[in-house]
Amino acid sequence: MKPARTEQRNPRSRGLDRKSTLEILRALNSEDARVALSVRRELPQIARTVDAIVKSLQRGGTLFYVGAGTSGRLAIVDASECPPTFGTPPKMVQAIIAGGERALRHAVEGAEDSSANGARDLRRAGMSRRDVVVGLAASGTTPYVLGAIEFARKRGAVTVGVTSNPRSPLARRSQIAIAPDTGPEAIAGSTRLKAGTAQKMVLNLLSTAAMVQLGRVYENWMVHMALTNQKLRRRGARILEEAASVSLSAAEHALRQAKHDLPAALVILKSGASLREARQRLEASHGSVRLAIEMKRGRRVGAKVRS
Repeated sequence: MKPARTEQRNPRSRGLDRKSTLEILRALNSEDARVALSVRRELPQIARTVDAIVKSLQRGGTLFYVGAGTSGRLAIVDASECPPTFGTPPKMVQAIIAGGERALRHAVEGAEDSSANGARDLRRAGMSRRDVVVGLAASGTTPYVLGAIEFARKRGAVTVGVTSNPRSPLARRSQIAIAPDTGPEAIAGSTRLKAGTAQKMVLNLLSTAAMVQLGRVYENWMVHMALTNQKLRRRGARILEEAASVSLSAAEHALRQAKHDLPAALVILKSGASLREARQRLEASHGSVRLAIEMKRGRRVGAKVRS
């Protein structure tokens, strides 16, 4: 069988081991430059996925990422960064990796070869038809990921395949296929390079755009970030200073008044609401800071977040 594009030898990087350090870096960087264009071509499919994610999360669903090896590790990074960046509940975005926690630091031999384990792990995570399941596999042939996608499809969840092989089983079996064609790697078959970079870019786009649509961002500020240390509290004060056009001292006072609840502090500064009313507005708007600010004073509105 002809190897998948991600497994083929790249003619542009032949003789890599005979190059100088700078020449090696130029060759790798030249290949990296192709990745963003390949992802750009997939924006319509990425947009479809974001809309599905927003719809799912609005009705209490979960976004699941499933992957093995590099794909699984990248998925875990994106999922784990959603709570501190966007103030999401820990279980709203979850990542499942073949081989479990040990696979984060060590290669778990054979973990990706079982489709049954992919289905089992997704079932144990409590996946339901309200959810979105994004399977990641550079080759698009990983049994663990295919098993998870098949299980999710049968249960009625939205299924998305992220792969660098557009004609792969993962692309064919998913409702939505996101398939940036990154081509052969600079080191043949080392999909931690361009294919991995493409996956990281796609994950960034999916989670970030979904959170913007859910109102977890105001303008382009991380207004739902967790203020868990002094550096982040200073950042939160600077955000308030800019977003509310107030002095730094007024921003710091509002943060203290709101008990370091950044979204509530911004609602207080922008609308004149009390802390109690600010929190009521945020609850009524499902966390959308903009909608909370725009609510009429004294009126609790069960406004829907735009999608």
